[in-house]
Amino acid sequence: MLTNYFKIALRQLRKSKTYAFINITGLSAGLAVSILLLLWVKDELSYDRFNVHAINLYRLSPTFGGGANPTIWETTPAPIAIYAKKEVPEVEDACRVTEDWAVSVFEYKGKKMTEWHNYQVDPSFFSMFTYPLLKGNPQHPFTDAHSVVLSETTAKTFFGDEDPMGKVLKADDKKIYQVTGVMKDIPENSSIKFNMAFNFQQLEQENDTTGYYKSLPIDANWGQYNYETYVLLKPGANPVAAGQKMSAIHRRNQDIEFTKHLVYGLNPLTKIHLYAPDGKEQGMMIVRVFFIVAVIVLLIACINYVNLITARAMKRSKEISLRKIVGAGKSGLFMQFLSESLLTFLIALVCATGLIYGVMPLYNNIAGKNILFRPWAPDVLAVYGLTLLATLLLAGIYPAITLSSFKPLEAMKGKLSGIGSKGNFRKVLVVVQFSFSIMLITSTIIIGKQLKYIREKNLGYDKENVFSFWMRNIDNPNNSHYETAKAQLLKQPGILGVTESGVDIINSGTGTSDADWDGKRPDQQSFTIGQMPVERNFPEVMGLQFAEGKGFTGTPADSSNFILNETAIKLTGIPEPAIGKRFTFHGIKGVIAGVVKDFHFQDMHTKIRPLLLQYDKQWRGKMYVRTTGKDAAKALAAVESLWKKYNPEYDFSYTFLDSAFNDLYKSDVHVGLLFNCFAVVAILISCLGLFGLVTFTAESKVKEIGVRKVLGAGVPHIVTLLSKDFLVLVLVAAAIAFPLAWYGLNRFLQDYAYRTDIPWWVFPSAGATTLLIAMTTVSFKCIQAALANPVKSLRTE
Repeated sequence: MLTNYFKIALRQLRKSKTYAFINITGLSAGLAVSILLLLWVKDELSYDRFNVHAINLYRLSPTFGGGANPTIWETTPAPIAIYAKKEVPEVEDACRVTEDWAVSVFEYKGKKMTEWHNYQVDPSFFSMFTYPLLKGNPQHPFTDAHSVVLSETTAKTFFGDEDPMGKVLKADDKKIYQVTGVMKDIPENSSIKFNMAFNFQQLEQENDTTGYYKSLPIDANWGQYNYETYVLLKPGANPVAAGQKMSAIHRRNQDIEFTKHLVYGLNPLTKIHLYAPDGKEQGMMIVRVFFIVAVIVLLIACINYVNLITARAMKRSKEISLRKIVGAGKSGLFMQFLSESLLTFLIALVCATGLIYGVMPLYNNIAGKNILFRPWAPDVLAVYGLTLLATLLLAGIYPAITLSSFKPLEAMKGKLSGIGSKGNFRKVLVVVQFSFSIMLITSTIIIGKQLKYIREKNLGYDKENVFSFWMRNIDNPNNSHYETAKAQLLKQPGILGVTESGVDIINSGTGTSDADWDGKRPDQQSFTIGQMPVERNFPEVMGLQFAEGKGFTGTPADSSNFILNETAIKLTGIPEPAIGKRFTFHGIKGVIAGVVKDFHFQDMHTKIRPLLLQYDKQWRGKMYVRTTGKDAAKALAAVESLWKKYNPEYDFSYTFLDSAFNDLYKSDVHVGLLFNCFAVVAILISCLGLFGLVTFTAESKVKEIGVRKVLGAGVPHIVTLLSKDFLVLVLVAAAIAFPLAWYGLNRFLQDYAYRTDIPWWVFPSAGATTLLIAMTTVSFKCIQAALANPVKSLRTE
């Protein structure tokens, strides 16, 4: 019986090649897009879930200030991990993690290799997280403070086919490190990524208690928030209660005004990738949007199928009636039509699989991911099964029920119950379809507008034609060659300015509460301010603008002269003019020498925070070189020559600021590109369905068109007759789509602290675009039908 069903279904596909092509093409494209989007969504949601203990792993986030706008950090003091493990009953284990910038060049048998992705971790890291060791003991991964665990790829790079265990590497910090473990390469869907793990104990043993900003051993220093801390809670433990106990421990060990309202929040490991520390959605909103787009595209493809099948019901009414008259039951007809749908879907699924294979490299490039497409993998089969089931429910069941419910005698007369001669249900589906399309077009315009806004917004400094690099031995605190190097570079053609800073101006996340000023209120004790140690000419070279004063004076007094941004002045409440007002920073009593206009030193998702620029000779190290643009190559050559003089053992690495700025928004750009691509596909699928409906309408009105032409109707009249209903439906769809699009886009833009507006013209533009696409789609078939020979069509009828 099933074989017979599929034979008849295949015969129907061959009989109606045009409609079969439209159905299969639309469904193939819809399934391919939906599956690609769902694979992206699944990849985003899978971050960190490979960890066996993922459900019980949390990252500590200290919160200060309370109120409506608390300050939340992602790093903690080192001692909290030790005390949490000892004194908090909910905590089973704890570990600290921090990036290691001290070493990057390693030597083995005279061969030097560079590796930047290095972390320092507690030994408990490998028992808490699931980063399997291929060699070594996960319970005791380090044998001493100078042990190192390598990733599988890094071990292969360093040692080739040799057994890495026990081998020693000489690092650029002049120390010897012994390999005590080799771990599997960290998965792409991990929030923590590194290739070399050093023992955190090294930091504890070698911490300079007399150096810059260090006064206590790491494990006793409650004021240095430099380390990510993760805790593994016992099953069923309450994270809020654990956080409260850790807050009390911290205040007990550092009872100062700053920690009076300190609260330790516990962020689940599985939410770190998609949520901000305060629990607000970041990437999660995009995940929801893409899931909705996947459903919308699938709906649009299914609506095409339902529309065409129900529209062609008249063509098959006599066939169905005869089947019923000779004894075919409703269930048999239901299975027949469901088999036709299933066959169509299976063919579409095969085509979709081939399409996915073909576009996967391009898709990964656009998405910025490395998703592997394996059709027989359980997760891909699950996506296939869900999409196939959803498609059958959406586009298979209804047509099967409708077509099998015809009353034979009425159908023989051309009267179809359940569908209606006016096709109101089909009109509703077309409206839904184009409402989605208009929303997608509107979203595409606004997302593009936001990305353009980011690119073109005045950052408050000039990022063009500036490159930067970490100087290493050029500005070693113990033997600085910076002034000599700067003088040499300024003699080179094409170099307009040279300056330096201790942080990256593009993305600086430093902060401290160690600041005081006249009139500081009790509720400002937890006030935090970013710090940017700079050279005297930094504002000039970087093009910062002053709202008050002129900044540094070039005298020894600059060591106690501070420059604050406008936000800092506003939030501290320092009255204007601020110049000359007392300000104490890290125990240095000084004055405000300038107020710089706000500039962006983090991405556009983050509001400009209070910032202090300090002339500091100790904490610097990053050189910025401004060129003329056309002589950038000469400037780079001059800097590289200087680099080789002072850093012969290191490769020269630099970054242009505009490139670094663009890197901040890579994920935003990838999302924008994906959205544009899938919006275009969704609109094309809608148009394909519309073309099919117009084709059917023209075929079903061949006799009417012939009569009208004989009676004198012209081509414009015929085209209007065939297309007006569809164009009205597009206008109705626009009226529905506009408020929904406005609401959704407003929610989307809330993720940006600095965002574009949604101008009124976007909506008529999207509506006009959709209307133009619809008119273009229907016009071809309408004109073709209007130009047909009426004598031939009437003779045929």
